[in-house]
Amino acid sequence: MTDNTKIQNGNGGLTLVLGGTGKTGRRVAERLVARGVQVRIGSRSASPAFSWQDREGWAAVLDGVTSVYVSYAPDLAVPGAPDDIKAFTEAAAAAGVRRLVLLSGRGEEEAQVCEGLVRESGLEWTIVRASWFFQNFSESFMIEPLLAGEVVLPAGDVREPFVDVDDIADVAVAALTEDGHVGELYEVTGPRLLTFAQAVQEIAEATGREIPYIQISAEDYAAGAKEQGVPQDVVDFLMYLFTTVLDGRNAYQTDGIKRALGREPRDFSDFVREAAGTGVWNAA
Repeated sequence: MTDNTKIQNGNGGLTLVLGGTGKTGRRVAERLVARGVQVRIGSRSASPAFSWQDREGWAAVLDGVTSVYVSYAPDLAVPGAPDDIKAFTEAAAAAGVRRLVLLSGRGEEEAQVCEGLVRESGLEWTIVRASWFFQNFSESFMIEPLLAGEVVLPAGDVREPFVDVDDIADVAVAALTEDGHVGELYEVTGPRLLTFAQAVQEIAEATGREIPYIQISAEDYAAGAKEQGVPQDVVDFLMYLFTTVLDGRNAYQTDGIKRALGREPRDFSDFVREAAGTGVWNAA
């Protein structure tokens, strides 16, 4: 699929997928194309290119668009996100967009401000409020320590209902293409609560490797990240996630996936078994 794949669907119209090369956006775009939906990828490398910092370029990206999937990078909790979301929804409404599906985060007060802006936009809206992704362990910042054979994080016994990005994509696609999802907030979680240590242990067992999990203080984690050259804004965001969002506020499961799709969410063990089979966690 190219950056500007276009396949006409039966009802006409064009769906813009912002963050269309990321973990959720890529899967949303693939599923839409499989359904015969006309898709435009919203990314810096697409044509026309999309950037949250280039508002003058939004008109070209929104031209002809009737629905939008919004995945905001790096996260709706970062400073400036509400201003961007407000400006984008206004631009979308002016361009004739009818429906918008927003990916949001559980337990993030800043993200909920953005949710409110979407609700007030005058567009048909659906919000998908997600817990931590399974795929953070296989496609994101957790890969390197897992491959190195030691995971060091400032996360203790708080449990998280990790969720599969494929489930998130299925919910988003349903909201974009089917009736009955407008005005719905789907809070999506997996079927089980796990600590980070338990999640790492499952990966270790599936790969037949010893991968110890070591808990450290948030201050030590931040210092180590800085030493490795991680930008300060990224360090600050990680600290927010580990010290605020992972304070126990999200240690419960929800039925968002069942309400949206009529089925249960995928279990972490099934994800681990499949991902381990690809060799993604094989030590060098």
